[in-house]
Amino acid sequence: SSSSSSSSSSVRSNPVMAEAAPASAVPDVDVAGNLGRVRAALEETHATKSLTHTTRLVAVSKTKPVELLQAAYDAGQRDFGENYVQELAEKAPEMPLDIRWHFIGHLQSNKAKVLCAIPNLAVVETVDTEKLALELEKRWVALADERAEKDPSSKGRVLSVFIQVNTSGEESKSGVEPPDAAPLAAFITENCANLKVAGLMTIGMPDYTATPENFECLKKCRSDVAERLGLPDENVLELSMGMSSDFALASEMGSTNVRVGSTIFGARNYNK
Repeated sequence: SSSSSSSSSSVRSNPVMAEAAPASAVPDVDVAGNLGRVRAALEETHATKSLTHTTRLVAVSKTKPVELLQAAYDAGQRDFGENYVQELAEKAPEMPLDIRWHFIGHLQSNKAKVLCAIPNLAVVETVDTEKLALELEKRWVALADERAEKDPSSKGRVLSVFIQVNTSGEESKSGVEPPDAAPLAAFITENCANLKVAGLMTIGMPDYTATPENFECLKKCRSDVAERLGLPDENVLELSMGMSSDFALASEMGSTNVRVGSTIFGARNYNK
């Protein structure tokens, strides 16, 4: 077989993938170049606006084959976002352990068990009910040994969670109403010793764009949560906001965590 294609070599080195996806099935996307452009845009925003916070880039890889994730990894990317529990559970063991997985999809309580077995699950960004928080707490504790077997360095680690806030008032969106963010954060802090409320997250409008009002709303929620938890500085809480269409604006408005998919990996493929 030809060695001129970089994708074919990664498939050859992993016989399981060769079975699942012939090299020709991997989309021809310049992942490294796209990543570089997104990073440059973020850096330019930070420089021109003299921003003092840092903004983490999460590469949203849902529906994408592991070859494209590996290309991003090879270009230095370590934070990846997935929307579907089963897809993440299948991809995680095929990728390096130093990846930080962000779960960013709607999470049903009954799927928490599968999610909490992943040793390098870094954060669940979509916690919006007490029930889900309690289930994550229970499963995170119960599966600690299983995670440690896969990755000894995961021992003793708490699970970071973001409170998902519905900032646009759309009924179709998951997330707590803005006034309910602080009470949920307090509930988790008081009842879930193995979860850490690390920030807040929002999706924005129905077409996944966000307005400055959505971002301002999330910032207001962060102030409320910080006050409720008695934190000396609200900036210790993250703001996960901004996607492919508005990550630079989100970063300018204080986002510490932008979730960019199609700009890096090409248009999504739902016909899996």
